[in-house]
Amino acid sequence: MSVLSTRLTELLGIEYPIIQEGMGPYQTDQIAAAVSAAGGLGTVSMPGMTKQPEVGARLLREHIDHVASLTDRPFAVNVPVGRDRTGRVLPVSEAYIRAVLAARSSDQALEKQLRVLTTSAGFPGEFRPLIADSGLVHMHKVGATEHARKAEESGVDVVIASGYEMGGHTHAKPVHTFVLVPNVTEAVSVPVVLSGGARDGRTLAAALALGAAGVAMGTRFIATQDNTDWHPAYAQRILAAREGDDAVAPGVYGPARVLRNAAVERLNQLSDIGELDEAELTRWKDEALIRAQSTGDVDGGLVPAGQVASGISDLVRIAEFVPQMARDAAAVLRKLVGSTEPES
Repeated sequence: MSVLSTRLTELLGIEYPIIQEGMGPYQTDQIAAAVSAAGGLGTVSMPGMTKQPEVGARLLREHIDHVASLTDRPFAVNVPVGRDRTGRVLPVSEAYIRAVLAARSSDQALEKQLRVLTTSAGFPGEFRPLIADSGLVHMHKVGATEHARKAEESGVDVVIASGYEMGGHTHAKPVHTFVLVPNVTEAVSVPVVLSGGARDGRTLAAALALGAAGVAMGTRFIATQDNTDWHPAYAQRILAAREGDDAVAPGVYGPARVLRNAAVERLNQLSDIGELDEAELTRWKDEALIRAQSTGDVDGGLVPAGQVASGISDLVRIAEFVPQMARDAAAVLRKLVGSTEPES
């Protein structure tokens, strides 16, 4: 029996209530497989935001198949949902959603592992019936209590409440984790996952104390020995980060939290002067993100990271880290309960 069972572990069929966030636009196959194999839930990240839909869908399926070949445990796929000016879901986002559904329906062995579709950035309302019919557990990321309520009303199975301090795409209206998560857990009845600020057993225990059923982490899983997907310079930049080294810049689907560097300054200039049209600017951002992750250009590329980076100082092995994080959280909770018992 797991040292830390929650509604989330029971729903997803995982051992520990620890999820690896989607961290596109570059691959996270090795990280995802390692997290799932360790008893958490790994996540396949979408491979780029500006690719032609058919190209992106094919690459995503390749990543799904690759992760399935590396572990026999459950895993998820993350799809950021963008919309055009008319409100229509972007063709590439639709292609990614349909690629996930097709992968699950076309392979019985894969169906047992591909358990979860996580959506973020925007809500895929028109695709909810297809997602529900697929048998996938649908997790959706929100940054406001109102959005959590709407997600539950639409049938979403799990809400990820992501505080403003999280890395990557964040929210236009800043609400931090310690405020957002208890608000959301009071407002909805489905399991809630905390995202933003989690990095160890203490923060997992804190999430459970706030009413969450687990945590999702991105930045912590970048700084691991298992992250052979990305250039090692990226992980070293996370280790070097200090409080105040982060900034919120214009992302692809809204504000994004990144580490300050020359690329952030250039992005702000491009956004201010209007040198590029919207499509060109989006492609610039996409390429800058991939460049940092794939080549290690952490000055000329964009480096998404949460504020939690300032508290991360070592590279861990995922196989050891995930179960230890759960054991540490359980120990913290036992200690707190024990400290409140009256003396005999």
